[in-house]
Amino acid sequence: MGATWKKGRGKLGLLQPLLGRWEAEADSPMGPLRCTRVFESVLGGAYVRLEARWVFGAKARKAMPKKYACQGSGYEEFALIGVGDDGKVAFWSFTSDGKRSSGWAADVTDLHPEAVGFEAQMPSGFARMAYWPDGAGGCRWVVESRTKKGWKRFVEHRYRKVKQR
Repeated sequence: MGATWKKGRGKLGLLQPLLGRWEAEADSPMGPLRCTRVFESVLGGAYVRLEARWVFGAKARKAMPKKYACQGSGYEEFALIGVGDDGKVAFWSFTSDGKRSSGWAADVTDLHPEAVGFEAQMPSGFARMAYWPDGAGGCRWVVESRTKKGWKRFVEHRYRKVKQR
């Protein structure tokens, strides 16, 4: 991503390259999907807010359990990323299925030298997510779970930056 993947100042500066609106299209077990992620600085720069919305195709909507429904066609996440009581960057996430999670910034440079990521202890085990530049003006996003053999990737999207309307 060249100059646009430049980290900013301060503890939340690692998120500077992600600020803005991003979209991805991917296949999933529930059919094709479109995911939009919007990162924006809020509360005087004390936090970065992430709003993510997953919209599934018609075939997937019919198969989607109601607990994952978001206006009948998707799944939503709202997260705040900021500095926790321990002085480290952390996140607090809430989803449309009523779940919530929290975690902390982590070194994910084994994926890419410029990767930005987080780890969390989830009900199903230890997981991480990471973002990094794709070299074409977009970014990649993955979610992985830790296994005895290492990290197992179960979600991967390629995002393109969308100009604000």
